[in-house]
Amino acid sequence: MKELTVKQRQYLKGLAHDLQPVVMVGNNGLTPSVVREISVNLEAHELIKVKVLGDDREFRKQLVDEICAQTQASFVQHIGKLIVLYKENEKAKISLPK
Repeated sequence: MKELTVKQRQYLKGLAHDLQPVVMVGNNGLTPSVVREISVNLEAHELIKVKVLGDDREFRKQLVDEICAQTQASFVQHIGKLIVLYKENEKAKISLPK
């Protein structure tokens, strides 16, 4: 998991603004199939939004840590029920500022 600088995080937030959530974490939590779906989408898009159902903010914070650990993704933003994640791949489509 790569730690992003403030400048990189701001840049990615701007790119993610118009994105729609591609994965939804439901009442069953972080199942292996959900982790696999997040990984596939990160590999394809590098920057994704994940929607988490439920009203427990602490649960969503824990979920961010679990997702990042299991997918090696970098945390960008957590706003409401949406989590924005980034993972650079070999065919990097997004060039981050230094």
